[in-house]
Amino acid sequence: MSTQEDAARLLVRTLEAEGVEYVFGIPGEENIHFVHALNDSPIRYILVRHEQGAAFMAEIYGRLTGKAGVASATLGPGAINLQLGVADATTNSTPVVAISAQVGLDRIYKESHQIVDLVSLFRPITKWSELAPTAEALPEMVRKAFKTAQTERPGAVYLAIPEDVESAKVAGALKPLPVNIVRPQEPSPSQIARAADVIALARQPIVLAGHGATRDRASEALIHFSERLGLPVATTFNGKGVFPDDHRNALGAVGFMRHDYVNFGFDDADVLIAVGYELQEFDPVKINPNADKKIIHIHQSPAEVDDHYPVTVGIQGDISRTLRALGDSVHRRWDVNGTGEKIRRMIREELAEAATEDGFPLSPRRIVADVRAAMGRADIVLADTGAVKMWMARMYPTYEPNTLLVSNGLSSMGFSVPGAIAAKLAHPDRRVLAATGDGAFLMNSQELETAVRENIPITVLIWDDSAYGLIEWKMDLDIGASSNIKFGNPDFVKYAESFGARGYRVESASELLPTLRKALAEDTVSVITVPVDYSHNLQLTDKLGDLTGPF
Repeated sequence: MSTQEDAARLLVRTLEAEGVEYVFGIPGEENIHFVHALNDSPIRYILVRHEQGAAFMAEIYGRLTGKAGVASATLGPGAINLQLGVADATTNSTPVVAISAQVGLDRIYKESHQIVDLVSLFRPITKWSELAPTAEALPEMVRKAFKTAQTERPGAVYLAIPEDVESAKVAGALKPLPVNIVRPQEPSPSQIARAADVIALARQPIVLAGHGATRDRASEALIHFSERLGLPVATTFNGKGVFPDDHRNALGAVGFMRHDYVNFGFDDADVLIAVGYELQEFDPVKINPNADKKIIHIHQSPAEVDDHYPVTVGIQGDISRTLRALGDSVHRRWDVNGTGEKIRRMIREELAEAATEDGFPLSPRRIVADVRAAMGRADIVLADTGAVKMWMARMYPTYEPNTLLVSNGLSSMGFSVPGAIAAKLAHPDRRVLAATGDGAFLMNSQELETAVRENIPITVLIWDDSAYGLIEWKMDLDIGASSNIKFGNPDFVKYAESFGARGYRVESASELLPTLRKALAEDTVSVITVPVDYSHNLQLTDKLGDLTGPF
């Protein structure tokens, strides 16, 4: 007589086979068997306070580990709440597996309570979206879900499991499928030779490193390539840290709303070597406005088509192997001094000046400088979307990959607090700081309770201006006035304390750095509120608007 087990237990075993450590979610009536089955598993279920938070946690976990983060929800409204984080993961090329319940197959074909076509809703924002038609299909479908999510370019997938499928009985002999790893391919020798010829004839080549280089763990190879050929390297906001900002060849990050210092390095370049760059990170028109640069595209996936990104040579394959082969094939060296050195000096001087500003409320530059002084090289900062992201991504020196995390594909607000929880789970040995505007903070601030309950120590730094600061900045630039951007805030110290976290209020410029150090040193959840003076926003864009090169 054959033994049987619950389909929910089979589902858990398939997740265990994929190496899943955490499932982030909220249970519902239709997936109680799955949630209960996790009690007998080494997988830790992180109960969150909103499904959007679960999806952001899964995304950041996937981004930091390269393994798909798992978000779980019930059917209908629970599944729909996952969608923002799921879309954010796909547009940021991050592996996520989203699993939700669905109504039973016995009524899915007709109008009924809580029926929504979830597979169709998720299809435009995922790499693959499907419903499990039988319990016996779970091993194959879960394996496909993880393989699809984690294969370049990574992204989110969605799997709906009907209520009667989840509660069905299956043969105990049914097993998870073995995990096969998709190995990156070797670069084409002929494409290497073609790219080498283009670079060798270049007058002033420049390297742009993007998120793909970080995912491919190509930092060491990128540094070697830059040093061997003497080439300057800029990064996208999502690529920050893959090339250390204190390296002599570093130009900093490109992607600010105005023509910044780093852009001058692109203005004079005739060949752009794009390493792991993806167009959703920022529009290539900002660095190739005349579409006249020759572009070498190095990635594990082909380039997207864009009028300002005309690829001269595309090399598809393992990024590190490609850089090493290309570096060995170009027998020439360039001088990275000149404009590059001036750009680096201007960035260093701006940060040094910022550390001495003592106005109150604090200037954004002073906050960036103090955060950098408080954090170690490998510590992780998540800069939420808004004016905070613009200042942090532009000015915050980053030395290791994935140590400054932003959303640049979808630019979702509210990811930093739940994301910080996942970052601490992925790297418990590192300190984690969520830098967020007050608007973005209140979008998912309920996850403070999750962090406290689960004993996950993080620090949250709220840039407090009682407004949607980035929208105000944009309105002032384009219209000359702003409207409908002001709001009220709670007492953030009392708010934090009501969740069992520690709250701090900065009341002078000199208080921020010691408060940061104190909060980061504590093995608990801390919230720091710091008033920020965003009048510096227009001062910055006015200054950059007056810049001309060469300097």
